[in-house]
Amino acid sequence: MHRRTFFAALIAAAVTIGGCTGEDANADAADNSESADVGESATEPRPSRTAKATFAAGCFWCVEEAFDKLDGVLSTTSGYTGGQKPNPTYEEVSSGGTGHTEAVEVIYDPTRLSYDTLLQTFWRNVDAVDAGGQFCDRGSQYRSAIFYHSAEQQQKAEASKKQAAAELGQPIATEIVQAGPFYEAEAYHQDYYRTNPVRYRFYKWNCGRAQRLEELWGRK
Repeated sequence: MHRRTFFAALIAAAVTIGGCTGEDANADAADNSESADVGESATEPRPSRTAKATFAAGCFWCVEEAFDKLDGVLSTTSGYTGGQKPNPTYEEVSSGGTGHTEAVEVIYDPTRLSYDTLLQTFWRNVDAVDAGGQFCDRGSQYRSAIFYHSAEQQQKAEASKKQAAAELGQPIATEIVQAGPFYEAEAYHQDYYRTNPVRYRFYKWNCGRAQRLEELWGRK
């Protein structure tokens, strides 16, 4: 592809991406070859014991990517939780009328990965002092939260929140609440960073996520 044509395509992609929306989810399927072999761990034998963790840190596309990098994560699922309406759609959640927030359910092998490490990854991927949403995505449907599944998870989450407040020197807006019903998001949202890499990268860059996280935490 000629350089001018390439950059024109990238600019067009950037213009069409305003937020964590997933419009034209298959638009850059031709660009998927570079990520076709990612996530092959799904073929590995599943361990006899697994654990579950649930986090909200803004756009679930980005949250999936952050946790998928960890050795011991078996699967990540984008979805909606913390609201009132059963089985909400993306359109209903994104309107802010259901009380849900975008979240990711993480299934992991506790013999290879600790909940403490998951918490560390969460804090480094969230603007914990922002009470109005996350990065360019605004509203309660993008609020940050840790949804605990046990008393032990709650205790560790509370302790990690205090540590984050001490490190940042600011009040933490992230909620810590008991996990409730989790509704899986539409198929086109799952693994979006893999299936639509060009659009995903431009969304993430335009949203200022990496820039703000570096401002908060430094290059870690």
